[in-house]
Amino acid sequence: MERPEENIGTQKDLCLYRIQTAKENLKSARILLASEEYKGANNRAYYAIFHAINAVHALDENTFKRHKDVIGYFNKNYVKTDIFPREIGRKVGEAEEIRHASDYDDFYIASRDESERQVMVADEFIQMIERYCVERIEAADY
Repeated sequence: MERPEENIGTQKDLCLYRIQTAKENLKSARILLASEEYKGANNRAYYAIFHAINAVHALDENTFKRHKDVIGYFNKNYVKTDIFPREIGRKVGEAEEIRHASDYDDFYIASRDESERQVMVADEFIQMIERYCVERIEAADY
């Protein structure tokens, strides 16, 4: 099976694909939340955010191998420059910490409130990223 990055496509195609992937992860997070699978919901909410960030990177033709590089570059070039609000940068960092704890800490107990908050942050973030990407795509005619 070919990965989308291996297909011939435009930056716009890759960006929109990653936004769709983010939305699918958010949908999964909601299903897991409704099933009271809070650790799984935290994981999927984080990955929704992660794929949304990578949608922005697609427009600049940036690729990274490590999560910390994806997030670090986003914070440096989009949050610290006030393209996105600093508050969202903090929420991304918190989502990453919660996902890490949910996935790797043996005795971590994820709560419903925490997972609801993570899903809400992911939803807000995806909407913000999608607006930004659509505006850039329309302005630059990718």
